[in-house]
Amino acid sequence: MSEDLNPSGDITTKLIKDNKKINAKIISNETCIIGGLNFAKEVFKYSDKKIIFKTKTKDGKKVKKGKVIATIHGKSKAILKSERVALNFLSLISGVATTTRKFVDKVKGKKCKICCTRKTAPNMRSVQKYGVKLGGGLNHRFNLSDEILIKDNHIAIDGDIRTLVKRAIKNRNGKKITVEVDNLNQLKKIIDLKFNRILFDNMSFKNLRKGVKLSNRLYETEASGGVNLKNVRKIAATGVARISIGQITHSAPAINLKLEI
Repeated sequence: MSEDLNPSGDITTKLIKDNKKINAKIISNETCIIGGLNFAKEVFKYSDKKIIFKTKTKDGKKVKKGKVIATIHGKSKAILKSERVALNFLSLISGVATTTRKFVDKVKGKKCKICCTRKTAPNMRSVQKYGVKLGGGLNHRFNLSDEILIKDNHIAIDGDIRTLVKRAIKNRNGKKITVEVDNLNQLKKIIDLKFNRILFDNMSFKNLRKGVKLSNRLYETEASGGVNLKNVRKIAATGVARISIGQITHSAPAINLKLEI
């Protein structure tokens, strides 16, 4: 709200003389998974604690185009002041939830979970990860402190994947360890070491299948890189336990919603 109101407030709405109480409704202009209703409610309450915000559905529910998802009753100036920020939260979270659900639906019947990544908008990670959960996905680590994830650049700098993984095991302090590999030779160098998860990055279907077969009884398996709605089911069919997808946060289209008075 500060982003919208600093430094002089809503200078257009100030032109309205009659601050009468009105009824408004928020409508979805497309079929989607709704998310962010409590965020929207708090935005309206920020402008006027007496505003009555009633939801007509719940976060995580699928709604059809034209569905009224919430009604608002209160003073007109407060509603106008909060309108855009409330819709921004709803459209962002609903967009992430809807995109996530599309991927989740694609892998139905497979023992595979859809995960998000840290590819999120700055300072909006918790909001976007909430949207992922509404869509039926899993949250990956929230930040760099959550677990040890050894990626290709760590290996490139350190020079020896086996030595680096052994160092991680020694210094894990109760944290989970995930190791990213982009070929089977890297996997074979570390497959006798005790860590938690192997992440196959941008592997061919053939090699991914081989890697999963080698790793399944030893580690949790995960795939990433180049995942889209056309190939996600084929990736899941390799037997991998998780698929991490940046697209569900960094490229999820915002849902088109409107406020009508």
